[in-house]
Amino acid sequence: MTIDDIRDNFALLEDWDDRYRYVIELGRTLEPLPEAEHSPENKVQGCVSQVWLSKKLERDGDDVVLKYRGDSDAHIVRGLVAILLTLYSGRKPHEILATDAIEIFDEFGFREHLTPQRSNGLRSMVERIRNDARTALATA
Repeated sequence: MTIDDIRDNFALLEDWDDRYRYVIELGRTLEPLPEAEHSPENKVQGCVSQVWLSKKLERDGDDVVLKYRGDSDAHIVRGLVAILLTLYSGRKPHEILATDAIEIFDEFGFREHLTPQRSNGLRSMVERIRNDARTALATA
């Protein structure tokens, strides 16, 4: 699934109850995160819910690619993680830094439909991934 698929599906759903159900369904598609990866170093700080992002660096020729797996103890947040991973996982650091996830989430209408705490958590997740990309570029 691509972000364009998610965008198209979102456009078909006019009611926010249906959109929330869709986000929860996206969360159910995440690959299970092994218990060992529910670790303090993978935990995202700044989220009210518990969120873990596990990062793996892979080489793609001369480039580095960041691959992520994620999980949350909250259904909606797990869905937000699924959308973020669709945007960022498997991408090169410069692609991650060129992609404004908050703008895309705003396009979907999340700014008006997430609590301030969830919005802050989303920003924390995005910043964590962007920091990983900056670190990968600096050490490449």
